[in-house]
Amino acid sequence: MSGLIAALIVIGLFGLASAAVLYSYGSFARRARGRSSCAIAADRVETALDGMIAPLTEAHPGLTGMDLMPDNLSAFALRGLSARNAGRSLDLMYYYWKSDLTGALLALEVLRAADRGVRVRVLLDDISTRGDDRVYLAIDSHPNIELRLFNPARARTGAVRRALDLMLRAASATRRMHNKAWIADGRLAIVGGRNIGDAYFDAAEDANFSDMDLALVGPAVDEASRIFDAFWNSEAALPVRKLNFLRPNLPRLRRRLEALAQSESEGPYMSRIRSGHDTRHMLQDGSALSWTDRVRVLSDPPEKVAGNGEKDWLGRTILAAILGARSKVEIISPYFIPGPGGVEALGRLAGDGVDVAVSTNSLAATDVMAVHGAYARYRKPLIEAGIRLYELRPEIMSRDRRSLFGSSGASLHTKAFTVDGLAGFVGSFNFDPRSLSLNTEMGVLFEDEALTAEVSEVFARQISPQESYRVFLAADGGLAWEDGGAGGRIWRTEPLASIWRKLAAAIIGWLPIESQL
Repeated sequence: MSGLIAALIVIGLFGLASAAVLYSYGSFARRARGRSSCAIAADRVETALDGMIAPLTEAHPGLTGMDLMPDNLSAFALRGLSARNAGRSLDLMYYYWKSDLTGALLALEVLRAADRGVRVRVLLDDISTRGDDRVYLAIDSHPNIELRLFNPARARTGAVRRALDLMLRAASATRRMHNKAWIADGRLAIVGGRNIGDAYFDAAEDANFSDMDLALVGPAVDEASRIFDAFWNSEAALPVRKLNFLRPNLPRLRRRLEALAQSESEGPYMSRIRSGHDTRHMLQDGSALSWTDRVRVLSDPPEKVAGNGEKDWLGRTILAAILGARSKVEIISPYFIPGPGGVEALGRLAGDGVDVAVSTNSLAATDVMAVHGAYARYRKPLIEAGIRLYELRPEIMSRDRRSLFGSSGASLHTKAFTVDGLAGFVGSFNFDPRSLSLNTEMGVLFEDEALTAEVSEVFARQISPQESYRVFLAADGGLAWEDGGAGGRIWRTEPLASIWRKLAAAIIGWLPIESQL
């Protein structure tokens, strides 16, 4: 009995401490909020980007032009080129922005744009920012740049203090902004699955992500801007200067970035920006663009961080689009945890004659073993329900898919799907509980046969024997992996995964943490 009383006392004290921290945080956040601001209207032709894009949109009134970007280097170059040609505004929101080679090169392009008088607003989720406050404060100190953090911790230093802050705010601190958008001059928006960092742009030396973005021009850019404004002006977005009082040193940061831009490793990246190849390819005559009025840029509301606005959550729209399929569904999700309800829903489609195929990471390829541990329990039910299941190989066998630094290591990060060869989605939404209920997500839902066919081509390449294993049920009812590459074989355990990865995934699969993954 004494043990029970002691436990109740501990729980009660923790609850009081948590309530006190939440009250204090809410009071601080209300005082720390920055001034509201809105996207600058693209209602004149006055910048280089205006000159490129306005003739295209005027030739296609009411339509949005879309260009699929599965190539990592092109995805980097278009961001850099748009910053270099912007003359009015850059609105950038990301789950994280790394201070590595490509992250630094893009930060330099943003700084140079601000030097020309471009207004820059940068919104980053706070989950991966520990240790980077000096960089953020330096950037924020530029008179034309403001940087805000979404749902930030007040404890900015010390692992113990930060962990305690997260623990006492557990219900809200686990809710993150997973949106990704790069909006230049209100004319061009890049929306998809890529964060900013080497692994997204083929600059990592070990493994690089296979990912996908959509470049947009036309009315859908206004939708992306409205989403950015909603997050920028939300209660959860706080100016970095209100969170940390370290002295900013922009000149030192600028010197470091300039030195990096002159290094040998920057060669393929800065030369691609200087050449302008990617801008000309997409914008010179618009031939690379698919034009349609059946496109929406969608996002969860920022209020999701407080658990509010459930009727407007993105998952509802996405699931409705998939469940309306009549012939074919292709799903790409690096972190795939369908849950019993998802297995039942996809199985019902398959039972009605819909060809349902899913591409996700293998255990050896994933960068989040915890998710794989939860996903693993659904493989057999999915296959039994008639779903075709493929898992990305940890190394891409095609030589033309190697990174610029020679790495053939691969990990899937694309979040996309197609329906009936007519409609598709590209964005940040994973098919897992975290995307459904905890993170805010963003993406582009469209109806266009040509663009859908492009996504399907990427899917077909991705599930090919050169890039993926086919997962199936062996004669004894157990799982098996078909390796169709050179010297192909049948695996009866997770291919190429170390014993430690297998053990960790197995242990995690038994833990009651699926709702947080």
